[in-house]
Amino acid sequence: MSDLARSALPGAEAGGIVSVREMGLQGMVTLRADLSVAAKALKKVTGAAMPEVRGMTEGEGTRVAWMSPDELLILCDHSAAGEMARGLTEALKGQHHLAVDVSDARAMFSLTGEAGALRDVLAKVTPADLAALAPGEMRRTRLQQVAAALWFESGTEARVVCFRSVAQYVFDLLALSAKDGGAVGYH
Repeated sequence: MSDLARSALPGAEAGGIVSVREMGLQGMVTLRADLSVAAKALKKVTGAAMPEVRGMTEGEGTRVAWMSPDELLILCDHSAAGEMARGLTEALKGQHHLAVDVSDARAMFSLTGEAGALRDVLAKVTPADLAALAPGEMRRTRLQQVAAALWFESGTEARVVCFRSVAQYVFDLLALSAKDGGAVGYH
């Protein structure tokens, strides 16, 4: 890991009907595998159980999110991601899989605010059914023109993950959607 690692938008914050903040360096490991075969290795390396479809589980300093029928996103400390990918590779030796530290290729944002306003801000920029999205349930979607994933930590806090290359676009999009005077009052 480089000592030169920097988050996509260090210190970026915007206020309004909800607050938007770039979360700094976040550890993220993508695991592609037959998930029925990978459950034991996942538990061994992360301490987390295999999540249900669109679900999230917690382990030892990690969270594991279901991304697709053969893909997980493991969230951890930035400094632990490389070792976690190596551990998964070792634990899945002989199995068809891919475990990659994607930390420096992604950006994560935190959105906080009143529950209805939070869902309205996101609903302006994604086609996902946010009324049906429960806290702790991961949803892959689009934010206008770009791919992203999002989930609610609670009724008043959400997370958004996107590719680092579009972090400025996503931040600007979320900040614009969250501007004062932009309340919708739908949720």
